[in-house]
Amino acid sequence: MDELIDTAEKKVLVDIVKMVQKRGMKGTKGDWKEFLNSYDKKFGSSLSDPARRSNDVLASFLKTFDKENDLKFLANVMQCCSNRKLVDELAKRNPDKETPVQRLVCLTLQHPQYALEYAFPSYEEGWVVTKLCKKSKVRRSDDMVAIDCEMVECVDGTEALVKICVVDRNLEVKLDKLVKPNKGVANYRTEITGITDADLDGVTCSLADIQKSMKKLLSNGTILVGHSVNNDLKVLKVDHAWVIDTSLIFKYSDGPTFRRPSLNNLCKSVLGYEVRQKGAPHNCLDDACAAMKLVLAKIDLQVANISIIDEDVPETNMAKLLLHRIPVHMPSEELHKIMPGNFTIEVKQPSKKPQGDKYSVYVVYKNSQEAQQAYEDVKGNQEKDSYGRPQKLVTFQLSTGIVGNLYVRKMAHDDSVQQVSSKKRALQVEENSVMSKKLITERTILKENLADSKQLCDHLKEIESLKEQLKQTSDQCSDHLEEIERLKQELGNRDFEISVLNKMVSKLQKDKKLKKK
Repeated sequence: MDELIDTAEKKVLVDIVKMVQKRGMKGTKGDWKEFLNSYDKKFGSSLSDPARRSNDVLASFLKTFDKENDLKFLANVMQCCSNRKLVDELAKRNPDKETPVQRLVCLTLQHPQYALEYAFPSYEEGWVVTKLCKKSKVRRSDDMVAIDCEMVECVDGTEALVKICVVDRNLEVKLDKLVKPNKGVANYRTEITGITDADLDGVTCSLADIQKSMKKLLSNGTILVGHSVNNDLKVLKVDHAWVIDTSLIFKYSDGPTFRRPSLNNLCKSVLGYEVRQKGAPHNCLDDACAAMKLVLAKIDLQVANISIIDEDVPETNMAKLLLHRIPVHMPSEELHKIMPGNFTIEVKQPSKKPQGDKYSVYVVYKNSQEAQQAYEDVKGNQEKDSYGRPQKLVTFQLSTGIVGNLYVRKMAHDDSVQQVSSKKRALQVEENSVMSKKLITERTILKENLADSKQLCDHLKEIESLKEQLKQTSDQCSDHLEEIERLKQELGNRDFEISVLNKMVSKLQKDKKLKKK
């Protein structure tokens, strides 16, 4: 613990002291201001901003804590900071210089959503922060274990671990346990977890027991593999920075980067099988094995991206169109004046996120062909939603004269619509003919893309060059800023000393005048 404090950077120490202040923690020499009054007779608590204090002062204060809970809190925060620093260093490295396994770790760390989804409240009670080994050893380690957890909903609205499975690289089971939740259970989610209240009769394994097992499994730089593994770590209350997240390392061939495939869809696209049948509950062991198989497949295929088949959309859903961001002052009957064809209106269940003065509905047609035709016929500006699904911005005018806008959106991406349509045409069109058309289309697209590829490469090289220049400039600015901060601190200290000296001179002058009188 003391070693971690002594080697921590100034920013880390400042942040921890501020966090300690906010929590009202006290060491053997009191809180931060009380410590300063006893530690620094010259300035005391008058210079209480942690950012204006040296590393030695900050470290000395943190070393005054000796209570078990306080030490555990500080150890978690320090270890988490140490881990994050190591993770940041790896994320900035060139993935081509890493092993295939480490390259996938880099790919996870560099994903735009990693920083948001893996920022755990590790300092809270009950959390465990794994200790990564030395930097050089971590970078060489290719040891992996894959995990999957099942959760139940508790009476207080939180989730609790109810089952966990962990397998190694050879798909050998390392951990397969039912876990007794430490809170009252409101919903076992049996249709998903496959677990009932009766299954937990006689189960004594606790979350703390699982945390101990996980610390052993994840020691020495072992990489944790999983699909959206941040959810597993959250319910485990374990902060482990060394991960490969299969929902981040695979992506669709088109659409935004944050559109993430499901585990079942990945298995169909990459491994050639479904990890579960529709409507069947999750199987913890199967899901953990599937995540490990996906990582091994990614390594063996040795390709940058894998084209993933879009999610299957039920035929009943394909007969619908979603109308959203409808103004609340617009009666649903008015929708028949905007949307063509015969349809019924189905109210969409409200989301947890309030929509304010807007609402949404489904318009339901007899079949997917009628829904597709209605979408084509409705007049509006063609766009895509945040998941890349086609939608149109439609402008309307009510009979009252009020003008407004709403969105009409398909239930799936265009490629999904084509998949459903192709099933309908399969009885009428020869397979070879369909494949020929597909090949012709692909060749046409390829020719169009090749025309722009050279220009795109030139732009990319220019961007990389500008990024390098910007980095160099940023490093120089950082050095200047550090020097300015140091000089500001020295100037502040001298100002304070001058102020004290002025008071002393003033007092001496007054004493001299009194003596003369």
